[in-house]
Amino acid sequence: MADKDDNKRPIIVKRKKVIAGGHHGGAWKVAYADFVTAMMAFFMLMWLLNATTDKQRKGLADYFSPTIAVSRVSGGGEGALGGRSMSADASQVQLGRGGITSSEANGTTVEDAELMAVEAAIFGKGGDSLLDEEMLRHVSVRLSDEGLVIEFFDLPSSPLFEGVAPTPLLRKLIRSVGGQLRARPNAIAIASFIAAEPVVTRRPQVWRMSNGRADAVRRLLPVAGVSDARVVRVTGHADRRPVASDPLSSRNNRIEIIILRDRVAPRR
Repeated sequence: MADKDDNKRPIIVKRKKVIAGGHHGGAWKVAYADFVTAMMAFFMLMWLLNATTDKQRKGLADYFSPTIAVSRVSGGGEGALGGRSMSADASQVQLGRGGITSSEANGTTVEDAELMAVEAAIFGKGGDSLLDEEMLRHVSVRLSDEGLVIEFFDLPSSPLFEGVAPTPLLRKLIRSVGGQLRARPNAIAIASFIAAEPVVTRRPQVWRMSNGRADAVRRLLPVAGVSDARVVRVTGHADRRPVASDPLSSRNNRIEIIILRDRVAPRR
């Protein structure tokens, strides 16, 4: 009888009613996450403004600027936004800088663009190179804070000097880049570096040789049509700044001709 009474008991099912937005739901979490992200971005921006130079900030701004033109003339005008025509500076177009007149996307200045145009001409980036393939093996060009550094260096079987006397190869190298040196009015500096001598050398000659080689290159510039008056510094560094891990390597025998920044040479 007890079992029959149990079967007759009503079955009560309790269902919890879920109300949308109860306790504000989960939307607040999304809003809070957006707020935290925005604050992090704001503090990052404040840090960048305080920790960077004007040139770096210009580079950051240019990074987010469009660099591909959709028409021959860029939008805007001389109004508040200061838009400019891509052909406003003809020299930049001639230099192959894509019509960007004031700076490149990485903060490159007009002077940088002009100096890099010399590098492009030497290596033939815009057409035929000034040097043949064999001569190019002796050449390295880089842009530094001081200016454009044109470096000529020895190869194991092909030296540029015999003692302090320039070889025909070096004479040809300097004549080949003479046109680009003449095209820029900037002052010029010459630096010479020598591979280290063995420790057993009785009378080290690195200082005498580096000074002699630097002066020999100075005397070669007028032969290439470059006025000697433009040379403002001739320096022999001996073996003090090797570029190869082995101080005795012939790669350390090199000459640097530097087209200096922001200096105008006297009349040629």
